[in-house]
Amino acid sequence: MSLRNAVMATLLDGESSGYDLAKAFDASVANFWMCTPQQLYRELDRMEADGLVAARVVEQERRPNKRLFSLTGKGVEELSRFTAAQHKPAAIRDELLVAVMAADSGDLEAVKASITRRRRWAEAKVERYERLRAKLLGGRTEEEFLATAERVGPYLTLLRGLSFERDNVRWCARSLTVLERRGARLDAAT
Repeated sequence: MSLRNAVMATLLDGESSGYDLAKAFDASVANFWMCTPQQLYRELDRMEADGLVAARVVEQERRPNKRLFSLTGKGVEELSRFTAAQHKPAAIRDELLVAVMAADSGDLEAVKASITRRRRWAEAKVERYERLRAKLLGGRTEEEFLATAERVGPYLTLLRGLSFERDNVRWCARSLTVLERRGARLDAAT
């Protein structure tokens, strides 16, 4: 998947500035697609040149002018082709998992510290995603939201992000328990 598909999917919610798109990415899309603001702005320029988005300049007093982007018909068509395509399962590429795999021959305490940091990171993301979920639901039950919302895709991707981070928390806790026991056993043997 390319960044442009994630941008076009985000623009389905309507016209947006690059700054607001970056905030939207950080708040919701980040649970499945990461990019820097610089990557986002470069991609918006390419997409505009390719006719996938249109930009209009809004003049502002006391602030620099801003560009607002919206999907063009060509952008909607390309996004439609993307959604109709076969999508491969994602592959995990995670340096921490390589460190854990090698923990028996390396610095066990450093690996445990890395897992602890990962758990804290995942717990913070779960909290942030839960706040976003409550905001999306707006006091409605999940069933009410899913039956009446204009778009459910952002909610479904948020649920996947929540599931992923909750699983990270569980895995980190389990791994720390196993490594603590292993470390205690190795200490007792020496």
